[in-house]
Order: sequence, then C-alpha cells, then structure tokens
Amino acid sequence: MEQIEGYVARALTIAGSDSGGGAGIQADLKTFQELGVYGMSALTALTAQNTFGVQGVFPVAAEAVTAQIHSVGSDIGVDALKTGMLFSAEIITAVAEAIAFFGWTKVVVDPVMIAKGGASLLQVEAIRAMTEKLLPLTAVLTPNIPEAERLAGIPIRTSADKKEAAKRLAGFGAKHVIIKGGHEEGKEAIDLLYDGSSFSELSGKRVETARTHGTGCTYSAALTAGLAAGLNIEAAARQAKDFIQAAIEDGITIGGGHGPTNHWAYRRSLVAQS
Repeated sequence: MEQIEGYVARALTIAGSDSGGGAGIQADLKTFQELGVYGMSALTALTAQNTFGVQGVFPVAAEAVTAQIHSVGSDIGVDALKTGMLFSAEIITAVAEAIAFFGWTKVVVDPVMIAKGGASLLQVEAIRAMTEKLLPLTAVLTPNIPEAERLAGIPIRTSADKKEAAKRLAGFGAKHVIIKGGHEEGKEAIDLLYDGSSFSELSGKRVETARTHGTGCTYSAALTAGLAAGLNIEAAARQAKDFIQAAIEDGITIGGGHGPTNHWAYRRSLVAQS
C-alpha cells in the first residue's frame, strides 16, 4: 500500500478497559503506538481488574458504543479496527451495524471470552450474535484454543482438529482464521493461519512464564496495526507474532499474579538489531 506523504495510519480498538493496564484497550493503544499507528478507542465495558483476575465488569450501553464509533468514523477515519471484549449480544449487534454502515473491511475480531483469572467476559447469548452478525464482516478471526473450541463446537486435541475448527469458523464468514497455539504443549507455540483454502503456520519459541496477561489483546492489536499500515494479512500476522514473542520473552515484573507482557520489547529488539 503506497502511503501519501504525511499520512498517518489509523487503528480503532472496540473493547473493554483493563484497569490493570495489561489487556483491553490499554494494551491495544500501547501496541498501536509502538508500531507507529494512531490509536483510537470505543469502550464497551469497564473492568476492575489486576494480575489476579477480574473483580468486576461494568458494561457500557450499546448506544454509547455506537456513538463512540460514529464519532471516530465520521471525522478521523479508520484504516483497520479490532474488537476485543464485547460482552453482550446488544453490543455485538451495535458494533456489527456500525462496521457495516462505514463499510470497513480490515476488521480483526479477537473473540475474548474468559479472562486469565477465569472470569467470563462474554455472555452466552452473545456467541450467537457474534457468529451470525460480526463474523460475516470479519477479515481475520484470532481465537485461542479454548475460544476456537467453543465457537466451532468441537474439542481440539490434534493438528487435524485445529484445521477442522478453522474451517468451521471460516464457515461463519470470517475470511481468515488464525488459531493461536499458546494453550498447546511443546517447545514451539504454533499459530495456524487459514485463508479459506490453504493453511500455513507461524511458530515461535514457547516461553515458560506467568507474565502472559493480555497476550491475545496485544497480538490482535499488533495484527490490526499492521493491516492499518498497509501490510497484507500474512505479513501483518508475522509482525504480530514477532511483536508478542518479544513482549513475552522480555516480560516485566508487575503484580503478584498473571503479570502483563512488555509492550516496548519489540521496538527495543529492533533497536538492538540495528
């Protein structure tokens, strides 16, 4: 994508707020900034959250979510967007309608369902709204293994299961599916990318650490930033994989539970290589 001189790539996150700063819109905006993309947000919920888990979830009214998206879309514009915690069927419907209204196509959906501490972040009735209304508008769906199992309706134990789940998820309308491999075992964390006809894999060294809070949010935000900047999906996925790999490997010690990843580690690694 050829950029006009002085042009600034713009990315929108539609997600919940993490008061602990490791996930949600806080992680997304940090990631956008690190990758040189102008970040904007539409809040879907406030959470009382730290490294030990989620102590409270306070959803925003669906009409307020719509108003935020329209404020951004009608003035600043959006090159790519991602969704995170959407909480309810009403909010998912509002988000899907806004995306359709503006005709945005670079849409990354991170189907946030359960927090690291075990708290449910997506109501049961919202899953149907996601598969019927949001996924048909999705360019890239980025579930982890438990999320893929729940959406696809099958257990994932083997690589064949993973491919079957990806096919089923693509059947809901998502043009690309990336099933992340962080929940699997082995020395490598292997992400499976399905483009509707063929499969490819993106691997990274598995890191044994408790500092993994916000990895899904951060990965999907890095993917969104790449798309906003003009990368194709495979290149954006590779950059996102490298970004989260650095963030996990160079973690920071904050809190007593599942600590956050290091959002400035990728930029620091690039500087060290230059």
